[in-house]
Amino acid sequence: MSKGQFRKLKIDLSSDMTEEEQLDPVVMKNFYGGVGYAAKLLYEETEPGVDPLSPKSKLILATGPLTHPIVPGGGSLELCFKSPLTNAWGESRVGSDFGFSMKKAGFDYLVIDGAADKPSMLLIDEAGTRIVEADELQGKKVSQKKKLVEERVSEEGYEIMTIGPAGENLVSFSTAMVGDRAAGRVGAGSVLGSKNLLAVAVKGEKDIPLFDRGSLVETAREVNRIIRENPETSGWTKHGTTGDIPGCDESGDWPSKNWKSNSWGKGEEIYEHFLENNLVTNEGCYTGCPIACGRRAKVDGGKYETPEHGGAEYESISAFTSFVLNENVDAAVRSTYLCNEYGLDTISAGANIAFLMDCAEEGLINSKRAEDLDLSWGNSEILPKLVKKFAFREGLGELMADGVKEAAEKIGDRAKELAIHGKGLEAPAHDPRAGKTLAVSYGTANRGMCHIHPVEAMAYDAGKVDFGLQEYGLPDPDEVPRWKEEGKGEMVKTLQDGGIVPDIVGTCKFFMYLGVSIDDYAEMLQAVTGWETTGEDLLFAGEKVNNLQRLFNIREGLTPENDQIPERMKSQPAFGKYKDEPDCAISDYQGMLNEYYEARGWERKTGSPSKRKLKELGIEISNEK
Repeated sequence: MSKGQFRKLKIDLSSDMTEEEQLDPVVMKNFYGGVGYAAKLLYEETEPGVDPLSPKSKLILATGPLTHPIVPGGGSLELCFKSPLTNAWGESRVGSDFGFSMKKAGFDYLVIDGAADKPSMLLIDEAGTRIVEADELQGKKVSQKKKLVEERVSEEGYEIMTIGPAGENLVSFSTAMVGDRAAGRVGAGSVLGSKNLLAVAVKGEKDIPLFDRGSLVETAREVNRIIRENPETSGWTKHGTTGDIPGCDESGDWPSKNWKSNSWGKGEEIYEHFLENNLVTNEGCYTGCPIACGRRAKVDGGKYETPEHGGAEYESISAFTSFVLNENVDAAVRSTYLCNEYGLDTISAGANIAFLMDCAEEGLINSKRAEDLDLSWGNSEILPKLVKKFAFREGLGELMADGVKEAAEKIGDRAKELAIHGKGLEAPAHDPRAGKTLAVSYGTANRGMCHIHPVEAMAYDAGKVDFGLQEYGLPDPDEVPRWKEEGKGEMVKTLQDGGIVPDIVGTCKFFMYLGVSIDDYAEMLQAVTGWETTGEDLLFAGEKVNNLQRLFNIREGLTPENDQIPERMKSQPAFGKYKDEPDCAISDYQGMLNEYYEARGWERKTGSPSKRKLKELGIEISNEK
């Protein structure tokens, strides 16, 4: 492979036309790939103010240069688009073999534009690219669609992405699914649904080009050794992310009862039930993962009987237990399974239910609007019913179809105080009252309130994970009090710039928890592309991409007001272990945010990167609306 060969496939569903394009290696070297080049594409090729569900909106399937089976964590695919939930930058990662298949088919990017007249599917294989009618998929669940696509192509080896009924019904928190794995947040499913594209099937047989295969194998072997020798790795394999529930509850990192508290005290018993009754085995989300932290779960018998399936991860189980004070783990597992089948984001679904229960308790929803459903806290029976209503926009599902922010506008009165979100995205199951860096990261995350894009800052404060960034100026987390606020804004800047690197190069972020550094990524990147690259180069790229996504949001009308977080999230917990611990409350969020803006080189009044910062980063596109 010559240095930096990359190709994209443009698909216009409206005209039934496709076009292949070789990408400029100089441009690619500036952005590397993944969400980096995708941000450049969306900014330059999307009209300002475009309706995310219009034919003019684009959706990009993005691999990274390290999306490769040899690379530890290399089974990543990023979906990038303007979000219908936030009207801002949207991205959602899914772990799978789909990215490998795209690469083997000869493409690093698929850029999907326009909208098909009828329900359709996209087929990419050695015979070429075809947009074909697929009426038989309409209205089917995710697993049914996958089976029908497999019957349609009549060959093995295809990686298949589908949407569920929620995506077809344009629910703003619907997902795109690759098997049981979800590109879960900010509404990729509804963007595909608006384009009448119900499935994408890709099969490739080409070798993925490498500049120096031997060097990559050698470096990957060393990275695998780092992972294997990390004492935390076996715990991730055995317990997955779900195993974090007891520890997060104990440390005040488990939002409960719609964020009235940061702990519940039920984490240990909930996880023990899951471990003893629901867990089947572990699995990797892509072939060859050395961690395999994914869960396969089921419910045997009873009213929540659920077949074995992939899912039931930390966020999903938390959303249907602590969020809503539900102690019935079987009901939670059943609900997460239904979310996968209907194509709904589990975090947003659980958060929507918690919001409804809160509104009901506060008397903001009468029995008629509640359809005489019992919305009391802890009612496990209502959970699967509401998931289905959300997917099909039935009754309360229509009210909640665009998330808690829009629902609060419709309900009025004090409902806005109960809508826990950032930029319109419902908050995930980690609490900034466990560590203050997470508060700033939540407020400033470009896709909305998110614990993982660009970084799980809670792990720094509460978990004492440095992500290998100390040599790049990040203070030793063991020497930083988790509840201290001074200095946290500046720390978040470094955490975000380093944390977005896996999203740029196309790897799973979890490997950074186990000792894989941006220097390791730089070494692997050099072997794949031939580009001379250092960890410092990747950190600079991370800063550039974070700023470019920010520019996208500024152009779409976001302001510093959108960097605020809900008051309840800052407040003293109303119950639980930390209800008498005043230091866990956030007392000067604005001070941390100002500090962050200063570190970023952003103007406080507009929230936009300064002209000096853009020049420093080599970003030449306009930041004006």
